[in-house]
Amino acid sequence: MASNSMEVPLRKLMGPGPLDIHPRVYRALTAPVIGHMDPAYFKILDRIADRLRLVFQTQNRLTHATPGTGTSGMEACVVNLLEPGDPILVCVHGYFGDRLRQMAERQEAEVTVIEGEWGQPTDPQRVEEAFQNKGYKVIALVHAETSTGVCQPMDDIVRLAKENGAMLLLDTVTSLGGIDIKTDEWGLDAAYSCSQKCIGAPPGLAPVTFSDRAIEAARNRKHPIRSWYLDVTLLDQYWDSTPRVYHHTSSSTLNYALFEALLLIEEEGLQNRFERHLKNHQALVAGVEAMGLQMLVKPEYRLPTLNTIRVPDGVDEAKVRSYLLQTFNLEIGAGLGALAGQVWRVGLMGYSSSAENVLFFLSAISRALAIQGCKTDLAAGSEAAMSLLNA
Repeated sequence: MASNSMEVPLRKLMGPGPLDIHPRVYRALTAPVIGHMDPAYFKILDRIADRLRLVFQTQNRLTHATPGTGTSGMEACVVNLLEPGDPILVCVHGYFGDRLRQMAERQEAEVTVIEGEWGQPTDPQRVEEAFQNKGYKVIALVHAETSTGVCQPMDDIVRLAKENGAMLLLDTVTSLGGIDIKTDEWGLDAAYSCSQKCIGAPPGLAPVTFSDRAIEAARNRKHPIRSWYLDVTLLDQYWDSTPRVYHHTSSSTLNYALFEALLLIEEEGLQNRFERHLKNHQALVAGVEAMGLQMLVKPEYRLPTLNTIRVPDGVDEAKVRSYLLQTFNLEIGAGLGALAGQVWRVGLMGYSSSAENVLFFLSAISRALAIQGCKTDLAAGSEAAMSLLNA
């Protein structure tokens, strides 16, 4: 007799997200549900906000977890900073930079786009040239482009934003909690992320932070903010006012999990966490290249959290992913947008960033490729990875 109960397979998640979560985070999800206006719950939210400031490396008062995925964080930043006619410069070098563009256009902002090559960061020289032609209220870009595995160098972008008085909006969805995000040092006016990647919680929450200048812009608009749900002036009254003002029914269970994931980050220490992500990334890259495979991104621009591996000629990449899922319960990501069918995206984020996962992936991908007649040198790959993991 067939069971009517829900059946969920146990997977090893090594795609672009979500990723595996720590057992302590799972246990936090089972804590009792309490009301979203309970004083005890507000104490939990206060501690989440404090720990998000630690991870964002900011003193911004308005720092919290917006309800929804990373896309809601993106939209929260866009709708609060922009109103019709505002000039914005959007740097696009991947799928999610283009999503920023689309959101800005829906706000009827005056959008200028710098289109870059997928797999390369935005060239700051082009940003400088754009500022020579006109002024912009906001410059928006992706720090860690999930579709390509590129990490955007920030120094020149930060300098140009400051020199030209533009507010700086940054996507940190695939970097917050795994790579250094210097919100205050860089002068970010708005930044957003997600709960299910480097932070190590389930999907459903989007950490955001806003500078005082950004809050001032949101409060002194000519037009109402176009999203009631994501209006930070209203959310602020729920997260940080006396008395608290009802806004929405906050998910206590998701926030319990975020609380515990952020506590794990605090216990590990930010610098130790960054070093772990980098070491495991370098080991995976060494193993992949020693096996005879190629990475998409140049070494100086590679994300340590999301690795893009070129699909060898003659290989059906979808069959490889299907084989990994069916045989090893291993999930990796396909190429997205302009890179569809050309790369695999392998995530090493949060709890999933481990030596065990590096070695498991190398073995599994070698077997999956062998099924299609594509030979790799697994022994060389494993030895190369181990030499770095043991260093």
